[in-house]
Amino acid sequence: MLGQYLPIVVLLALAFLFAALSFVASRLLAPRRPNDRKAAPYECGIIPGRETPERFPVRFFLVAMIFIVFDIEIIFFYPWAMAHQGLGLFGLGAVLLFSAALFESFVYLIGNGALEWGPLKRLRATEAVSESRTSTSTIRRPGIRQVGLEGREGEDA
Repeated sequence: MLGQYLPIVVLLALAFLFAALSFVASRLLAPRRPNDRKAAPYECGIIPGRETPERFPVRFFLVAMIFIVFDIEIIFFYPWAMAHQGLGLFGLGAVLLFSAALFESFVYLIGNGALEWGPLKRLRATEAVSESRTSTSTIRRPGIRQVGLEGREGEDA
């Protein structure tokens, strides 16, 4: 009875052994030349500075949330794809309704300008934009530095 679990136990033991040996080898073989730059936190795409950032643009959070919503949609499609024959027309209708709701939200986001970036946003800057639109509803306070806007002081972000 327990013999059927032996390959899984061996695999887990080998994985643990490999991880432990990797940590030990890294500790023994890695060069140790500490300096201030190596000790500093790494922020991708942001020029390191002495001052801590006060704000982070809301647009990055919005794009992350859109990604999560559509990622969850794909996760829900996988079980349906595995059992779509047994679900019949009811399952097809449920998936179509789910897809239509997500497509409607995607069209709404595009209509509100949530995905307008850079040159496309600059081309549409001449249009009349209401205060409730996602692309311009970020509150900007004078004197507070926004992260990720280095080199773009002359243009409206």
